[in-house]
Amino acid sequence: MAAGPTRAKGCCPSASSRRPEARGWPSLPPPVNAHTVHGLLRERARQRPDDVFLLFGERQWTFGQLLRESEAVAGGLAAQGVKAGDKVAIMMGNRPEFLLCWFALSMLGAVEVPLNTAHRGDLLRYMLAQADCSLLIAESQFLGRIAEVAGAVSTLHRIVMLDEGARPAVPQEITRWEEVAGGAPLAQWPHVGPADPVAVMFTSGTTGPSKGAVLPQQYALRQGGIIADICRYDARDCLYNALPLFHGNAQFLSTIPALIAGARMVLAPRFSASAFWGEVARHGCTAFNYIGGILPILWSAPPSETDADNSLRLMMGAGAPAHLFEPFEQRFGVRLVEGYGMSEIGVPLSNTIDHRRPGSCGRELPEYEVRLIDDDGAEVGPDTPGELLVRPRHFNSMMREYYAMPEKTVEAWEGLWFHTGDYLRRDADGYFYFLDRKKDALRRRGENISSYEVERSVNEHPAVRESAAVGVASDLGEDEVMICVVPREGMSVDPLDLLRHCAGRMARFMVPRYVRVLDALPKTPTERVQKFELRAAGVTPESYDREADPRWRQVEKDLAA
Repeated sequence: MAAGPTRAKGCCPSASSRRPEARGWPSLPPPVNAHTVHGLLRERARQRPDDVFLLFGERQWTFGQLLRESEAVAGGLAAQGVKAGDKVAIMMGNRPEFLLCWFALSMLGAVEVPLNTAHRGDLLRYMLAQADCSLLIAESQFLGRIAEVAGAVSTLHRIVMLDEGARPAVPQEITRWEEVAGGAPLAQWPHVGPADPVAVMFTSGTTGPSKGAVLPQQYALRQGGIIADICRYDARDCLYNALPLFHGNAQFLSTIPALIAGARMVLAPRFSASAFWGEVARHGCTAFNYIGGILPILWSAPPSETDADNSLRLMMGAGAPAHLFEPFEQRFGVRLVEGYGMSEIGVPLSNTIDHRRPGSCGRELPEYEVRLIDDDGAEVGPDTPGELLVRPRHFNSMMREYYAMPEKTVEAWEGLWFHTGDYLRRDADGYFYFLDRKKDALRRRGENISSYEVERSVNEHPAVRESAAVGVASDLGEDEVMICVVPREGMSVDPLDLLRHCAGRMARFMVPRYVRVLDALPKTPTERVQKFELRAAGVTPESYDREADPRWRQVEKDLAA
C-alpha cells in the first residue's frame, strides 16, 4: 500500500484520514463465535481464508494458511505428548513460528509460558521450574544458556529445537522443529473454553521472586477488543508489530486486535529506529504500539521536512515523556493515545482518539471499576495521590491467579480489589496520572526489572555485603538502574568487576548502568532500606557510570563472543 497523503507540517491527522483504501474488504465487528485465541483465528479464516493477515520480511500468510500451519503444529505437539493443561515454554525472538506455537498451544488447551530471550542463569531456571514446564520450544542460539540450567528442572522432559545449531548436552530429549511443524491436524480437537488458561506470563518480583500471572483465554479477547475499540481498527488497517512477542503487548494489544479487526499485521524481528519509517512506508502501516523509550529514540533522528509524510494515523502506548507528546505529534503528524496497564489486569485506563489529555493515562474504561486509596485503605479524592485498585466487570477478563503462589494471589486481591502497587492521582474530570511505583520494580527501555533479582545477583559477588537497586532518571523517559553497594569488611568493590559479574548472571537490560559504593545503606529502625533516599540522591559525582568507561565495551564484546 502507498503511504498516506502529504500534509502541511504541524497538522495532526484525524481518526481515519490516514487509513489506506479498503480494497473492498468489509469493516468487520468482533467475531461473535470466538471465545478463545485459536477460535478467533478460525473465525477469520472461515470468513476470509485467502486474504493476507501476516507479513514477515518477504513472506506472507493468509488467514487460512496461518490456521492450517497452526493446526499442523498442534498435531505435531500432540504427537510429542503435549495435552490440555501442560505448560510449554517458548524462547525465541519475533518470527512467525512463535505465532504458530501460540495458536497451536491454544488449540490443545496447553498453556504458553513465554520467556524473555535475554534471561539466563538462575532466573531462567526458576521460571522453567516455577511454571512446571514440561516442554520447551527454543531457537538454537539459546540452547547454551538452556543447557546450563536444564538439568535442574525436573519437570522438563523435551526440548524442541527450532533451527539447526550446536547441540549441547542436556538430559532432555531433543526434537527437531520439522517433526513438529509437519504434524497432522487432530481428528478431534479438545474442548477449550474462555475460562481456560492461555498463558502464564511472568511479571517482575519486587519483594520476592517473579510471579507467573495465569491469564485466561477470555482475557486475551477482552483486551484485544478494548484496544481495537479505542483505536477504531478495522479491515483497512495495517498494524506494525515490532515489540517482542514474549511480552503481552505484542500478543494481546497488537496481534489479537489485528485479528479482531480483520486487519493486516507486519511482524518485525525487533524494533529498529533506522528501519522503522521505511518499513511503515513499505507496507502502508497505519498503527503502531510503542513503549515510552521508543518515542525519544525516534525523536532523536535529525528532523526532515518529510517527517509527517507517513502512513501512520495512530500510535498507542504508555510512558511518552510529557515534554515530547505534542511536539512528536506535530513533527510526525500522528496521533498518540496513552493508557495504563499491567499483565495481571490488562488496560483499565486509557485516553481515546477523541478524548485525550496529554500527560495522563486517560479515564476509567467501562470494563473496569477503579479506585485510589491511601496507605490506610481510605479512598482519596481528586488531585490526591493514592494506590490504584482495580477489579473487572466481566468474568475472566483479568488474571486468575499467580501460578503456584496462593499467598501472593490473596495478597494482591486484598479486599477483593487487585492492588497494582502504583501511585496515581485523578483530576476533577476523571483523568488519571501516573506518579510513581509503590513497589520497587524498575522499568528500563520497555523492560520491567525486578530490583529483588538484581540485588540477589549482585549480593553473590564475594566483595558485596548488601545492596539496593533503584531507578534513576533516564534521557529516554524511563529508568536507568543504579546499584548501591556496601562492601564486606576489609574488602573493596571494583565497579567494573561487579558489572562483569552481573552481565554473566542476568539479562543485558537488567545490568545496572551506575554503581554507587557506600559505607552503609540508609535504613529504618526495623532495618528496612529507605530506597527513597537513594533515589533522591540520584547519580552522585562519585557514582560509576559504565557508559562512560571505555573498558565496558570490551566486556560486552567478550560476553558476545
